[in-house]
Amino acid sequence: MDTLNFVATIVLVTASGALAPGPLFFAAISHGAKLGARGGLAFAVGHTLFEFPLVILLGLLLALGLSAIVSEPAVKLFTGVIGGLALLVFGAMQIRECISSRFSVPKSRGTVFQNPILIGLGFTGLNPFFIVWWFTAGLGLIHISLTLMGLLGVVFMYICHVWMDYAWLTTVAHFARVGTNMIGARWYKAIMAFFGVVLIYFGITFLVSAL
Repeated sequence: MDTLNFVATIVLVTASGALAPGPLFFAAISHGAKLGARGGLAFAVGHTLFEFPLVILLGLLLALGLSAIVSEPAVKLFTGVIGGLALLVFGAMQIRECISSRFSVPKSRGTVFQNPILIGLGFTGLNPFFIVWWFTAGLGLIHISLTLMGLLGVVFMYICHVWMDYAWLTTVAHFARVGTNMIGARWYKAIMAFFGVVLIYFGITFLVSAL
């Protein structure tokens, strides 16, 4: 496989994960409504802080012949249960905030628990579907990268992928902010409650899949 075909394969395969609507996508909409494009950029940074070390770790495990560890049932159970419970809590907190009589369209960053970098990091690490994707489809790409260029190939593969995360999350957050400026507090409240329900749905899905 030449370099051009390799890059095309990376972009086409990883786009399925980068552009898929999941907890991070809906959280980017929710917080993007407050912070706009810079919020989406911060989400992408948090996402990278978890994803890049994971990809390098998988590359090292493959290079050492220890990749079977990621298929252990205990690993899948742990990520599914912890991720599911976390999303249930986040979703419930968002709905609770929406039904509060003091709820309004936010204008500030809020508490540390609303820090977009931390949320991007947490929603990435607690998403078992994300973990499973890298343990399966992503692992195949990492194997090809190792075969072509060693660990440097893994880094190159990640660079060819991660720009999509930044472009996608920044764009989503920007349009969420634009939409917020065009609607009133009542509609904003309803939309944020809907996204809270979506997070709860993902939490239940993750728990059911794990158990």
